[in-house]
Amino acid sequence: MITTTTTAAAPRARLRRQLSRPVQAGAVLVVWVALWPLVRGRDTLALSPADLTPLHRWLNDLNDTIGANRNSNPIFLYVINEIRAVVGAFATFVQSLLSQPSFGRPVPVLGWLGVVAVVAYVSWVFANWRVALLAAAGFVFFGLQGLWQESMDTLALTLAAVAISLLLGIPLGIWAGLSDRFNRLVTPVLDFMQTMPTFVYLAPLTLLFLIGPASAVIATLIYAMPPAIRLTAHGIRSVPPTPIEATESLGATRWQTLTGVLLPMSKRTIVLGVNQTIMAALSMVTIAALIDAPGLGKTVVKALQTLDVGTAFNAGLAIVVMAIVLDRVTTAAGARVDQAGRPSRFRLPLKVLLGVLAVVCCYLSYTYVWAAEFPGEGSAGSALARGADAVTTWAQDDLSTATQAVKNAVTLLLVDPLQALLTESPWWLVGAAAIALASLLGSMRAAATTTVCIGLLVGTGLWQDSMTTLAMTIVATLMVMVLGIVFGVWIGRNRHVDRIIRPVLDAGQTMPPFVYLVPFLALFSATRFTAIVAAVVFAAPVAIKIIADGVRGVSPTTVEAATAAGSNTWQMITKVQLPMARQSLTLAANQGLIYVLSMVVVGGLVGAGALGYDVVAGFSQGELYGKGLAAGVAIVLLGIMLDRIARAAAQRSAAKTRPR
Repeated sequence: MITTTTTAAAPRARLRRQLSRPVQAGAVLVVWVALWPLVRGRDTLALSPADLTPLHRWLNDLNDTIGANRNSNPIFLYVINEIRAVVGAFATFVQSLLSQPSFGRPVPVLGWLGVVAVVAYVSWVFANWRVALLAAAGFVFFGLQGLWQESMDTLALTLAAVAISLLLGIPLGIWAGLSDRFNRLVTPVLDFMQTMPTFVYLAPLTLLFLIGPASAVIATLIYAMPPAIRLTAHGIRSVPPTPIEATESLGATRWQTLTGVLLPMSKRTIVLGVNQTIMAALSMVTIAALIDAPGLGKTVVKALQTLDVGTAFNAGLAIVVMAIVLDRVTTAAGARVDQAGRPSRFRLPLKVLLGVLAVVCCYLSYTYVWAAEFPGEGSAGSALARGADAVTTWAQDDLSTATQAVKNAVTLLLVDPLQALLTESPWWLVGAAAIALASLLGSMRAAATTTVCIGLLVGTGLWQDSMTTLAMTIVATLMVMVLGIVFGVWIGRNRHVDRIIRPVLDAGQTMPPFVYLVPFLALFSATRFTAIVAAVVFAAPVAIKIIADGVRGVSPTTVEAATAAGSNTWQMITKVQLPMARQSLTLAANQGLIYVLSMVVVGGLVGAGALGYDVVAGFSQGELYGKGLAAGVAIVLLGIMLDRIARAAAQRSAAKTRPR
């Protein structure tokens, strides 16, 4: 009898332990909401847009001091200025090949015909003829849009940043793959670099390297280098031990083992790292338009600032086309690494013949104006811009009732109440609630990190703007998780749906953040809701894919057992698949938070306000530089706090689902 009672009590005790933390977290929220009317408006640390704190003034003075001593201070004179000069010279050299006059000629070194021929040839050599046709068509499209030079500037800065990123990143990745100590050392640094939203890189880099192409390339390579390091290290560490042991038993040196075994067997993963580096670089180069980087990003930024949807759409479409072309070329190159078939005997002669043809096209584009300047440039771009403007006018006139209803519903029911709770509560109450939630949902280490971040957020002098950004981030993340669960479960349970929707998700992940703002600017005009919706669409693909993989990873035996027990579809999803995929849900929330925070900040360009606006204003108004730099620090603190809480929750979830 005692044994039976103990056996029956064990599941109840385990259930109480599992429910205790969510219940306690809910209790914290209830207490917070109950206290809010009593303390509303006290200790809110409000700061008007024109006000500056002593920290902001000190940062302004620091900027002025650095500017005055840039050419006399030894650190700047012999280190920072030299780095800027070398990187700037390399970026200018790459630009000069594509879009600048050379040797006094009124034509570039490579005109449109030479660029298209080289791109098509390289795509065919490293990928296949289908990708080569896609690449050639994509680059011709840039000229038809009237954006040839802007596209070449973007491509030049991307290639310059990628070249330096791979030159540094692959050797560091090899080192991390061979050395456990260096891998442990570099992993937190890479985590930090990838956690920070892209905006954050810009302000401190302008402090050191000024604005312009050099700063844009440096910011881009810092953002784009982590994937190359991570995936190179992962590829080397994933090589099976058997071929390594066989090589070493034959007396091979470490260098021979590296070049003869490790690198060849990890080639596919390294190529994937190159792909991710290129996509990250293209994304960052467009955002670097805020620090005067030339190219398509500058066209989009100017159009967004003037609410010119047609021009923004035309340039945004060019960015999408470039992203698709670069992604398809590198993806096809990576897939081709695994092909073990014998190459065709006609391939080498054809490669030589097409190579000669590409050289001839380059010569023609260097010699003749008709092959250098795109004929009929802008014919398609004007039509696209007019069409986008017409669609925008139609949407704002005929769909305004529906769009305003959606915007008002989300704003009144979700954004406004949460923003009021965060911005009108005393800072100490918000901090106490955040620390308590971090300890309950995550861990004590996450609570300690949250405590530090809260204290530093107060120190930035931008508490209210930080809370406004946090409110938009939370609302957007909730919407991302709803979409992630609905579509993730659908894709995870149906292979046919997966084949249809996954290419759309892949395409969505290739587009730089700026592009998402354009269609929603047309639908909802410049408001914070525009930034929220754009953030949801930007972050949803990664969350959907993670949840779909988690649902598909549920053991077939478990699914069959539930089916045999008479579970219907709803019971199967809610009682079996989602609970078993709990770790994937937590990981999706983590990644969704980071993507949303990055995009909500970019939304400062279209009326989102808060920290995003502070950063943008800091670039354009010298007296607000210190405030913009402090806003960048606040964004980092929010990202670290949310990331650490979500990571700790994911680890706790994994520990619960791990078999004992």
